[in-house]
Amino acid sequence: MTMKRQKNKLQTNTTMKTIIKLTLLMCLITSSINAQKLKVTGGVNFMDINYSITSSNTDNPIDDTPITDTDITTKFSSLKTAASLNSSSLASINLNNASSETGFYLGLALTGINLSDKLEVIPEARFVAVKNFNQIQVPVLVSYNISEKFKAQAGPSLGFLLDTGDGMKSTNFAIDFGVSYSLSEDIELGARYDWGQTNLLESGDSDNYLKINNLQIGISYQFGN
Repeated sequence: MTMKRQKNKLQTNTTMKTIIKLTLLMCLITSSINAQKLKVTGGVNFMDINYSITSSNTDNPIDDTPITDTDITTKFSSLKTAASLNSSSLASINLNNASSETGFYLGLALTGINLSDKLEVIPEARFVAVKNFNQIQVPVLVSYNISEKFKAQAGPSLGFLLDTGDGMKSTNFAIDFGVSYSLSEDIELGARYDWGQTNLLESGDSDNYLKINNLQIGISYQFGN
């Protein structure tokens, strides 16, 4: 228990340091770039939790009921242990499932970093609050003006999970795609899909994985010059 507390404390300290670094980075970018505008965003976050677990152990059969987000890592660990104890078994147990959770997100984005009349780079930081999967996302998107009101965005995103358990990774790399529609000069409606690429199980492989994807729908208000 003591080692577990120390590990959780270390993860918390690492997370806090990451948040501080990201905050300082956003402040540095804001103070160093001219003609920038600050955008506040917020909305609903729909998270898909996809996982697959495979075991070669038939002496300890498991049920195929959906795994909740609180016991994914527990069942994964027990299955891997059982498989290693009975690796000679020819039969296999495959468990594939998905669950979903709904939460919200709040963020800050920096606009006005123009590459051309139609292209713009938008660095951003978002706090995503979803049960057991709270995270800080840091996407850097390229935005393209399709028309006067419509824009399309795409780019990489790095997520830092704030409350991971044992056997879980705390960093999630994703690819983001999105569109936005301008209601006025300062107000936009937006939708974005955050496609997770990282297997969040530390001992995972192609047959044993846990990945998360996010659909975010919200509104933004732009401050600035």
